[in-house]
Amino acid sequence: MTVAFTRRDALNEPLDVAGIGIGPSNLSLACLLESVPEVRSRFFERRGSFDWHPGMMMPGVELQSSFLKDLVTPVLPTSPWSFISYLVAHKRLYAFLNANYEAVPRQEFARYLAWVARGVEGLRFSAEIRDVEHRDDRFVLRFDNGQEEARNLVIGTGSSPFVPDWAKPFLGADCFHNSEAKSRLSDLNAARIVVVGGGQSGGEVVEALLGDPGLMTELTWISRRHNFEPINDTPFSNQVFSPEYVQAYLKLSGEQKQAALKNSILTSDGLSVSTIHSIYRRLYALRYLEPGSLNASLSPNRDVIQMERNGNAYRLIVRNHFDGGIEVLHADAVVLATGYRFRLPDALASLGERISLDRNGYPSLNDDYTMQWTGPRTNRLFAQNAGRYSHGIADSQLSLMAWRSAAIVNTLLGRQHFDTEPDNAQLVWATETASAMPHQLRASYSDSVLSS
Repeated sequence: MTVAFTRRDALNEPLDVAGIGIGPSNLSLACLLESVPEVRSRFFERRGSFDWHPGMMMPGVELQSSFLKDLVTPVLPTSPWSFISYLVAHKRLYAFLNANYEAVPRQEFARYLAWVARGVEGLRFSAEIRDVEHRDDRFVLRFDNGQEEARNLVIGTGSSPFVPDWAKPFLGADCFHNSEAKSRLSDLNAARIVVVGGGQSGGEVVEALLGDPGLMTELTWISRRHNFEPINDTPFSNQVFSPEYVQAYLKLSGEQKQAALKNSILTSDGLSVSTIHSIYRRLYALRYLEPGSLNASLSPNRDVIQMERNGNAYRLIVRNHFDGGIEVLHADAVVLATGYRFRLPDALASLGERISLDRNGYPSLNDDYTMQWTGPRTNRLFAQNAGRYSHGIADSQLSLMAWRSAAIVNTLLGRQHFDTEPDNAQLVWATETASAMPHQLRASYSDSVLSS
């Protein structure tokens, strides 16, 4: 059914869609909606301005995806809000091209996102939503100084830092999540530091600590994985970051999805090769070329069982899954590079019992990114960056955010405004059905089944 939207300016008419949170995903959606004037939209953010992962912007960190997978280019390359448009607007396109980056500096991409957020329409910062109520045929969003109404909501608050239960009692100046690394590391006067987490975030923390050790004399890097493994950034592996893979993934059963997600984990959560090289070369220099007092230990296959206070320091009980042994580590500071988890914003607490969650605690999503909830189908709750288990590993990355935003716009309109059909795939993921087989093969297939 095609939904007919009209421009509504009357004060008593609700928005067609309201966005909760302004991160890259909802920023992408806002950009695309600028080209769809019949949809009345507005996006709300509690922070005073756009700031993408400020605590992780350490020197030299790089983007793990192509700059062409920006807010708009994959579905609307003529948009004024592309990364190329940003470079042109700042008169550094040629300088950027001549720099010949193998990977774009994350600082540059963050500035691009902030530039878009300053220019695109419909964004409201310093607007914290305190509560959301569903009433009649609309959602009511309450702020400290008023309210807004909308027929549909898009949740784009992103993921929150995940802190293991064993670390929660000790959070503070010398035990913190890597999302605070930039502001915390420079003031960390600790001799023994343990970094927990073997992914890219952990690697960036270790790289920063090795580059500026300060008072550090002992560094231990723990990973649950078998080794400190690189991101699988090869062409065939990158096919999981494509619309055709998502469409094939959606047809899998729950167990099949779990297996597919596990098999593709290193396409997303591995270390950049440049980070691995930088760390290894620094360790080489410290051991052979610049011998000093810093002792660095890399410990894969480890899992922290328990953490406890030991005077002004910490004692960590660690299981070594390589040989089954138990180890004890002593630290003056612990950095938790333990990842992120999606969670519904507190403002949706009053709707919580009406929203279905999957076994991983994520909202149960339909194929069109709408949450399964007990409210009317005409009032939809979309979730951005919440489909890691339901839609595949790419959903938690930047790679497909423009495509996902386009799919959401199409759902709102009830028609294919944006072309979201997959490209001609290099890989065939799903089994072809009998109806899609050539006639001769179909007949042969039928004969073999009947004779078996």
